[in-house]
Amino acid sequence: MIRNFFTTLCFIVLAMLVFGGKVLAQEPLRFSLEGARQHALEYNKNMANAELSTREAQARLKETIANGLPQINAAVDYSNFFGSKASLGMMPGFEIEFNPTSNLSLSLGQLVFSGSYIVGIQMAKLYQEVAEASREKTELDIIQQVSQAYYLALISGRSKELVEANLENMRDILQKTRAMVYAGVAEELDYDQLAVQVAMLSNTLRSTERQQELAYNMLRLQMGLSAEVEIELTDKLESLARGTDLTAQMARTFSLRDNVDFRLLELQTGMAEKQVNMERAAYLPTLAGFYNYTEKLLKPEFDIQPKHVIGVNLEIPIFSSGLRKARVDQARINHEVALNQKELVAEQLLIQEKQLRFNLNTAIEQYESEQANLEVARRVNQNLNNKYEQGMVSSLDLITANGNYLQAEGSYINAVLQLLEASLALNKLLNGF
Repeated sequence: MIRNFFTTLCFIVLAMLVFGGKVLAQEPLRFSLEGARQHALEYNKNMANAELSTREAQARLKETIANGLPQINAAVDYSNFFGSKASLGMMPGFEIEFNPTSNLSLSLGQLVFSGSYIVGIQMAKLYQEVAEASREKTELDIIQQVSQAYYLALISGRSKELVEANLENMRDILQKTRAMVYAGVAEELDYDQLAVQVAMLSNTLRSTERQQELAYNMLRLQMGLSAEVEIELTDKLESLARGTDLTAQMARTFSLRDNVDFRLLELQTGMAEKQVNMERAAYLPTLAGFYNYTEKLLKPEFDIQPKHVIGVNLEIPIFSSGLRKARVDQARINHEVALNQKELVAEQLLIQEKQLRFNLNTAIEQYESEQANLEVARRVNQNLNNKYEQGMVSSLDLITANGNYLQAEGSYINAVLQLLEASLALNKLLNGF
């Protein structure tokens, strides 16, 4: 029996390894920058909500239009008077008994004219355009956020690789220094200084690993992935910087009409204007037609109600004690506020365009300078490493050169990030990535 139990257990474990092997050995998902953007546009929750808002605006337009189309309703009623009778005072002894009644009614209504209905359709169409522009703005925001998270993930990975390589080099030098101390060529103090430097680099490496995990989690969040999904980034930091056509980007012209933020304000200003028209439409009459058909399922003894009724209903506003005028005044004020806001944002966007172009030019110059500085720092650090092995410089000189090299690498990476973000911000303003 025990043997059968272990046989069954081994079979279960084998089955789990066979069928679950795909999960255990699942390869990480590979994403380029463009692939990460497309994945986010498909699975990001904010983008999904923007799509739903667009569909809701379409449904609202259909609802508004349907309010002015024919409306047909049916009703069935039943009444029982429990044998009640009616007597006529002028005719003593003459009574009429109320029999149970039941009616089937069909009614048809059609709006003929309403100023509010016409303006309401125009406002619903504008609302749909606002929803579509908002969806476009959400798309641009998501692309920017995913790009920034992608850049940070690449930078964290690059920083980790840099610290790992530097730590490995310092450990090698530390071992050689220990041998030199034993041989009497180097002092114990040199070894202690290098040991402290190695310990500090080890702490830096652990901190960099935590920062890398945080950066990847931020990217997963923007892309709509769970924290358990392993991802691998295929683009490299330098290739993204070199692959950006900065000359063509700087040559692109800026148009307010193409900017999604300005178009949103234009649409909101249009809605404020339509709201003024909506309040003015309250002064206009409303004309509607109707048709009613009634079929007597249980007829009373005395019935004079006709089966067919057709007619029109005209409502004419006459006096509202200034209520309608106050609403029109409020709508006008809100429209003027929207116009002022539109002009203000237009001026801000024009200034922002100049500032972003200035930032991009500065980032290009800084990137080129830091690239040259990094190359010099790398050569100096390698040269001092060689001299230290030959006993020509002290460990303090080596630590200083190594710190300068790390600082140059950090400045270079920061310059690449500033270049990519400056290009990203200008692209977003110009409504194109």
